[in-house]
Amino acid sequence: MSRRNDYDYFDLDNFDDSIDTREYRRRQQQRRPASYAARPSSQHSGRRPVRRRKNRKRTRNRIIIVASAAVILIVIILILTSIFKSCSKDDALATVPTGTVGTTASKDEATKPVAVSAKDELSPTYFMTPTIKDDNTNGTLAYSIYVWNKTGYELFGSDDARAQNYAKTINGFADKFGSSVKVYDMIVPNHTEMGLPQRLKDSDAPSTSQADNIKAAYAALSDKVTPINCYNRLAEHNTDYIYFKSDHHWTGLGAYYAYTAFADTNDLPVLSLDDCTEEKIDGFTGSFTNSADGLDSDTVSYWKFPYSVTMDITQADGSTASYDSPYYSAAEGGSNTYGVFIMGDNALTVLKSSSENATAGKKIAVVKESYGNAFVPYLTYDYEEVHVIDFRYFNQNLVDYCKTNGIDEVLFMNGVMSANTQVQLDSMSGLFN
Repeated sequence: MSRRNDYDYFDLDNFDDSIDTREYRRRQQQRRPASYAARPSSQHSGRRPVRRRKNRKRTRNRIIIVASAAVILIVIILILTSIFKSCSKDDALATVPTGTVGTTASKDEATKPVAVSAKDELSPTYFMTPTIKDDNTNGTLAYSIYVWNKTGYELFGSDDARAQNYAKTINGFADKFGSSVKVYDMIVPNHTEMGLPQRLKDSDAPSTSQADNIKAAYAALSDKVTPINCYNRLAEHNTDYIYFKSDHHWTGLGAYYAYTAFADTNDLPVLSLDDCTEEKIDGFTGSFTNSADGLDSDTVSYWKFPYSVTMDITQADGSTASYDSPYYSAAEGGSNTYGVFIMGDNALTVLKSSSENATAGKKIAVVKESYGNAFVPYLTYDYEEVHVIDFRYFNQNLVDYCKTNGIDEVLFMNGVMSANTQVQLDSMSGLFN
């Protein structure tokens, strides 16, 4: 399991500045010209009845003309108002891709999904707002875990300075590799961002925006690093079972959606889960159960691939073991069920694939903590070899290791908690000593 974070949590209200557009309509009063105002009756005396009838007829006609003109004017106003509203709506939709918040959508927003282009969805500068259902109930706080509707949420608090510090660390790694290695970076939001209503994050469960934090980190990356935006794929599917209820990790399905973002960013063929066989393990009681009560247990799903994958594991002490699957099929329900993915945290895990889509000799190294465990098996669809390095236990120089093994792509993958924790960054830095 990942080490807990070393920074203090703090209250920071996230203000959602929304524009309340109000439409005003003018009602014009039709007034008769002064020349037609009523006159004293004495001024009408002595006139012939015929002329009076003609005057009445003329007055009636003028009233009809004025009334008709008023109706036409009102119709024109209504048409112009309709056009104005339509243009305002179009303009509002057109500005949506510039938003960068990660808060709960309102009821109106939830019923009006906005189409996002594939380019915007993968952009490191655009973060869509996940739609989070809110039943207006409150939960309970247990240390840094907030329990709401039998689900645990790990609270997050950070700032731009920490995000930029993370980016500076990754930039330093990229400099050490030089131009011979392509470097990627992926920061994974946790369940609080995708499942806890903003109402609670602004009050009982104080948490800052992970979207803003990840965006700040990506903006500070050098041109030697390619950011991978998995946030939007998770936001699109946040009502699916993509995070555990009793544990701080994402599920195999959540990791799959992040994999599709990585593959699409790099124009790689994407594995379809329809071509795989789903296996399930019930009764997972994850890391939150150590400090919080009233949580539902979880089901861990993993997918067997339509091609063979072998797994070689090297421990920190140098001992090795080999397996014919990236999954530990003997895993059972309990506190360690997440270990089904690549048998948990090990110093070095090498996956070798027979996928027809994996180019011969194509290799990638993934530097990760435990969030990467559920993610790395999917890369075997596109890479012949996937070298999984847990920076907490790996004791070799990473640059030398990549040169020795012919690896020219490296993905740094961190959960958002890890990315904002200095002790984790210091541990990663040890890979280059």
